[in-house]
Amino acid sequence: MPAIALSAAFAVLLLPNPALAYIGPGVGAGAIGAVLGVIGSIFLGLFAILWYPIKRMMKRRKKGNDDGAAGE
Repeated sequence: MPAIALSAAFAVLLLPNPALAYIGPGVGAGAIGAVLGVIGSIFLGLFAILWYPIKRMMKRRKKGNDDGAAGE
């Protein structure tokens, strides 16, 4: 009996039901904007974390090249 009830419950869950909901253009645009904002902030944060060490390394390399040219 429990196997039949479990099978019936699973079969009912597989049947499609309409959502009966409407997402207007304003809500859709706001949702897209929010998602793009979150993704953009993640990429901007990663860029900031990676850019400053690279910038510091380039400054050291440039400073090292200037010192080497003056020593000759």
